[in-house]
Amino acid sequence: MKSALFILLISAMTVLPQSGRVKPAESPTPKPKGSSPIVYSPTHSDRPRVADPTPSPRSEDAEITVDSTLVPIPVTVIDTNGRAVTNLKLKDFDLKIDGKSAEIGEVSRSETPVRLAMLFDNSSSVVIAREFEKDAALKFFRRVIRPEKDLAALFSVSTVTRLEQPFTAEISSLTRAIELFAEPTGATALLDGMIQAADYLAAVPGRRVIVIVSDGDDTASDSTLEQALRALQLSNVQVYVVKTTDFENYKRTGSRRGNANIRQLAAERRMIEFANQTGGMVHSPLDERELDEAFRQIIAALSQQYILSYYPDDILTDRGQFREITLAVKGNAALTVRTRKGYYVPKL
Repeated sequence: MKSALFILLISAMTVLPQSGRVKPAESPTPKPKGSSPIVYSPTHSDRPRVADPTPSPRSEDAEITVDSTLVPIPVTVIDTNGRAVTNLKLKDFDLKIDGKSAEIGEVSRSETPVRLAMLFDNSSSVVIAREFEKDAALKFFRRVIRPEKDLAALFSVSTVTRLEQPFTAEISSLTRAIELFAEPTGATALLDGMIQAADYLAAVPGRRVIVIVSDGDDTASDSTLEQALRALQLSNVQVYVVKTTDFENYKRTGSRRGNANIRQLAAERRMIEFANQTGGMVHSPLDERELDEAFRQIIAALSQQYILSYYPDDILTDRGQFREITLAVKGNAALTVRTRKGYYVPKL
């Protein structure tokens, strides 16, 4: 398996694609139903493994259909001044799969609804950052989730991962779930939690995003980095991280960096890898001002994305194989293109 391998989802919202070729016939997507808990086994290889997330409260979502072979490629393009470029067309993008030029089926803008899973670190390692993390989570939901469009779910992560709030459009439900969290305790099985959240998101169509609020320090997972990356890519998930390590270091030592140990450095590298591989970002806010800026950047990235649709030609011959994605803007190498680094060929 190649080394290139780091959560906002589509609802029944109409977008205006720029077609590059005829879109293949669509097939029905299973609709989530009920709210029974997720059954999770980190060593099981079949996906998705989700038991009935809560349905959308909007009845018009019941008729959603998507093509099972579609590989969505969310893209954020930044100019040299750090501003998002929002006027690109299908013809402006140069897509390569495993180094070979590939045709983009269509491109649409990111007005499509979001399906988001937040992983909230509730282990004993984050006691110092406890209130900081709660404030971060609450502000994020209030600023990002559009009640008329989006759905979010909330997981707590410690020795085990728990689904504290199934998909909802109600900010008050998410707020209440955070406020009712038990006291932080136990170890941190973050990689296991990421796989669990990716599988949960896999049951619904659209842009899928995981937001992690944690120091990133994993001490208890049965899963490996490679297994977590595979789960994210299989479920077409983007990862955004609000990393609390700098805040914790500042509270302990008065310095942003503190006395970083090998484990902390490894955790930081993992979070960067997840974000880079999935087209997300990592933010390390030190105080409320920096936290606000981190949220602003995440919101901007999500609201200014392009969504490229790619339909693999090799689904009958190379099912389950990993493919590397390279994307650029034609004729403008100065632009920064942030996107996922690969995908797995869909299994029909």
